[in-house]
Amino acid sequence: MAAETLTPEKFGALSPAQFFARYREIAGFSNPTRALYQTVRELVENALDATDSHGILPNIKIVIRRSPENPSHYTITVEDNGIGIPPQHVPNAFGRVLYSSKYVLRQTRGMFGLGVKAAIIYGQMTTGNPVEIITSTIGSKRIYYFKLRIDLKKNQPVILERGSWRKIRDWHGTIASITVEGDWSRAKRNIIEYIRRTAIVTPYANIVFVSPDGEIIYYKRTITKVPIPPKIVKPHPHGIDLELLKEMIKHNSEKTIKDFLINSFHGIGYKTVDELLRLIKINKDKKVGFLTENEIRKLANILRGIDREVILQFKDSGKYKTLLKMLQEAFPWLSKEKIIQAIEYVNKILVDKINKKQLERLNSKFDPTKLKIEHIDALVRALKKYYPRIRPPSPSALSPLGEEIIIEGLKRVYEPEFIAAVTRKPLSYQGHPFIIEVGIAYGGKISASDKLVLVRFANRIPLIYDESSDVAWKVVKPRKDEKDKKGKKEKKEKEGFDWKAYGIEFPAPLIVFTHICSTKIPFKGVGKESVADVPEIENELKLALREVARRLRIYILKKKREEEKRRRITVLARYVPEIARNLSIIIRDIMGTNGIEPLLREKLIEAIAVRTGIDKMKIMKAIEDVGIET
Repeated sequence: MAAETLTPEKFGALSPAQFFARYREIAGFSNPTRALYQTVRELVENALDATDSHGILPNIKIVIRRSPENPSHYTITVEDNGIGIPPQHVPNAFGRVLYSSKYVLRQTRGMFGLGVKAAIIYGQMTTGNPVEIITSTIGSKRIYYFKLRIDLKKNQPVILERGSWRKIRDWHGTIASITVEGDWSRAKRNIIEYIRRTAIVTPYANIVFVSPDGEIIYYKRTITKVPIPPKIVKPHPHGIDLELLKEMIKHNSEKTIKDFLINSFHGIGYKTVDELLRLIKINKDKKVGFLTENEIRKLANILRGIDREVILQFKDSGKYKTLLKMLQEAFPWLSKEKIIQAIEYVNKILVDKINKKQLERLNSKFDPTKLKIEHIDALVRALKKYYPRIRPPSPSALSPLGEEIIIEGLKRVYEPEFIAAVTRKPLSYQGHPFIIEVGIAYGGKISASDKLVLVRFANRIPLIYDESSDVAWKVVKPRKDEKDKKGKKEKKEKEGFDWKAYGIEFPAPLIVFTHICSTKIPFKGVGKESVADVPEIENELKLALREVARRLRIYILKKKREEEKRRRITVLARYVPEIARNLSIIIRDIMGTNGIEPLLREKLIEAIAVRTGIDKMKIMKAIEDVGIET
């Protein structure tokens, strides 16, 4: 083809606002049904973050109104009693994508600085309407009003109206209204379910919802205990990448590398920093502004630590022919001798499985592409012996619900006969702290279901969509029996949960609650609907589920024993009046004594009570229920 006939490529750039306007599906605004739900969700999350994250008991009001001019347009208004937004930040908070107060290391519902702005962009594109905000901060004497839209090209707010007036009552908080194209008939079920699940996770909140049909749903506060608000913490070195490290160095160029590491990161003390710098051969008094590119790379490499993900990353690259070479590239600060020692130590750790030929023995020339997950976990354990001790990430950045709030929330919404909850100890993945919480509700007003009912939460956000792709579903789904080639049943060891072992047969009146809280939830997308399969999180979910399931099994076994006792009472009780009557007749005929039947009846009841361990009053009640005339 002649060169003159070729069409030249055209290049251009998109602002963040234009990007999400063009690809709104990735933020959860794929259609009118999903968009209406997502708008409610984003506004409610902002309202709750403005209240309970600051120790305020939330009062949340959600109103959806159908437009009289266009029945497919809906205005969603959410009011809270939170801390409010300083007026100088309102335009950017609602009108600039990727502008947020949540770009700090602490647990928040929002993460990306996108959610509510994505709803505003969707509203602009589908209805042309701007967003309206009324807000006042705690202690302010004025209330502020803004009407604005987003300039998509510039990613900047365009203020259409603004005003303020003096308070006549001591109100603080925010009221935000967004008009979007939606489908209430299709979105109704998920929106109501979202609000119900929000009520589960916030029993300390008053929540009022008014639907377009005029239906009012009210969840009254049942507890005044609010989770301890999370604190802002320093980043943990294991969660740092090369680019973030360069950015931090740019803002601390005059500090020595020793002071920089101690003051900028959580978990690094004087002894640790000396060991780290000795391993990578950098002078501790050198100013970070003078670090070479190679030195920064070495620093980033050693800070990320040793974990499964690091080794998997190098293994999956397929670039290395020997295990020794791969580990030298992954951990260049470790000597060849120490790596060889670690490889030998792995064989000691896995000696039983190696002897049974379940795993291959490792050596320096082992093909890294053949590494099993057991090999990798053992390598991590062996290599960590040579890594300086860095304290784990601080859990003070997290705000778990706690067992009391979980139990109260499940009781508030489902009214079960049995509830159990557990909050696990803090752990970390890739330098990010996390806490797993699991609850179980059983019986009572819960209807029996063929499918296990799972209610998922992440940083107190109810997750409604994409359940089957979530790590929590992977853990809690009932394990299926599969037949082998001979027709015998065999169980998949690692797929799902063996509910039968805990006394549960489906259909069952069972609800499982899971909550993951972290400074960085590993969501699979910016729509924040499902959590990725992070091994550390998955394992903690399994342990927590087993703990509450054991408590449920104890309850079910106790309940079955009680039912068996009641059955035995009923059987025995049928004969007490008849035996007492016949014995009294015999005694009267032999001894001429009348009126002995009540005494015989009492003695028979006592004998049954002694033999069965059942309370006398229960036996007497059973006799009355049997209804045999005495």
